[in-house]
Amino acid sequence: MAGLDHSRMGLRKPMEKINKIYGPPGTGKTFRLIRRVKAYERIGVPLHKIGYFAFTRKAAEEARKRINVSEKEVPYFQTIHAFCYHLLGLSEEDIMQPYHYEDLGKKLNIRVSFSDKYNEEETHFLTCNNPYFQMIQRSINKDITIRQEFDLNEHDKKQVNDFDTLNHIYKNLQVYKEKNNLFDFNDIVKAVLNSDKIPVFKAIFIDEAQDLSPLQWQLYDKLKYHCEQMYLAGDDDQAIYAWAGADVTRFVKEPAREIVLRRSRRISKAVQEESTRPINNIVGIRKLKKYYPRDHEGESHYISDINQVDLTQGKWLILTRTKSNLLDIMKDLKRKNFYYQSNKGKSFKVGMYEAAVAYTKWTLGELLDDKETSAVKEFIPTANWDVKVPWYDKFVADQKEILYLRNLIASKENLKEKARIWLSTIHAIKGGEEDNVILSLHQGRTVQQGIKSSVDKQDEEHRVWYVGITRARNNLYKLRAKKKLREYQL
Repeated sequence: MAGLDHSRMGLRKPMEKINKIYGPPGTGKTFRLIRRVKAYERIGVPLHKIGYFAFTRKAAEEARKRINVSEKEVPYFQTIHAFCYHLLGLSEEDIMQPYHYEDLGKKLNIRVSFSDKYNEEETHFLTCNNPYFQMIQRSINKDITIRQEFDLNEHDKKQVNDFDTLNHIYKNLQVYKEKNNLFDFNDIVKAVLNSDKIPVFKAIFIDEAQDLSPLQWQLYDKLKYHCEQMYLAGDDDQAIYAWAGADVTRFVKEPAREIVLRRSRRISKAVQEESTRPINNIVGIRKLKKYYPRDHEGESHYISDINQVDLTQGKWLILTRTKSNLLDIMKDLKRKNFYYQSNKGKSFKVGMYEAAVAYTKWTLGELLDDKETSAVKEFIPTANWDVKVPWYDKFVADQKEILYLRNLIASKENLKEKARIWLSTIHAIKGGEEDNVILSLHQGRTVQQGIKSSVDKQDEEHRVWYVGITRARNNLYKLRAKKKLREYQL
């Protein structure tokens, strides 16, 4: 911002108008922000003069719902990328989609696929599995060159072993975007930084500010000259996206009037006590803060096998550090005929279940509509239906899947409702919570090798486990790793 005379622009200096809210788990950080928004509304501030930027689209929509107004009334309740996207007047056709990266990957003879539909959340973290694209996006997030990112030596040398290949892919990505007139999420932030399109706000709220990348902090530096009050909210202890370029140090060091929320409405005493262990291991910069649990004792235990807890009752969240560990637990639960869910959906074939329900209905003499008939035909291709034969003896499908679904139906679980058991990696569940949490302590060889590269990586790892622990409302069960050598020590 050097060289700009903000007084001539009619914009105020930012130094005394920054407010920073530290919100440990369950302390009502979002509630505090929304209450402040409502205070502005009560004194007559138009809601279109308030910017509320959340980390995901879902979080932005939740904030709008708490205000209880239409989306049109709060045009700036959105993610940072959506804000930039709309300021530039772009359409979805202008943005790099997962299939574009996959298309470019085919042209370059490299494999690219996505673990989720990242545009649905509009975060600035690329979720493709290709390490070259990940490094390129990480360098842009950090506002450094790809050469600098490569020289940090924080990547897996088995996946990216030479700079020339990385540079070749980077150059082809730029050509691909230019040729097809496409922007990625970082491009649109840069475009706004170089524009004069940012409106003037009465107040701006930025939630989960500990996850802002250096590029987004540049946008913040510009935004704070376009408002009377700025509110940053977050928790450095929950900063687990440094691997993707998030800059937690900037969040902690940013000069501001600070407030620490100290009363958790989520966490039991046992869970709160457990949560202090990983963050006490952090040796780098950290905001020292203490918060208090709710008035509930709760429990925290080590277990060596999932069979040691009763998964037939209550609600459960099972968390892992790695995807491979998550898949192993999924297979185990399926062998034991448990109904569960993950970000990929329900544990059974939903189409098969709907067909089984429809076929059973037909065997009882009830008429089926066209949709139900079509569902059954997916598993009985011929017209050979028989009211005397149950669905599991008629369906043409994988016999293991049929047996699993048959056992689920017999268990009397309501398969139309969300499962009582949810599985996720720690990174994918951030923000979630449940009464009972099973936290797999399996860390994995790759993770353990990666954190050896720097103290910052080790600190981030402690924060990851802190986030995992604090997803539990009442009870925490720490699942031992099969090999103690691969276990995070709690």
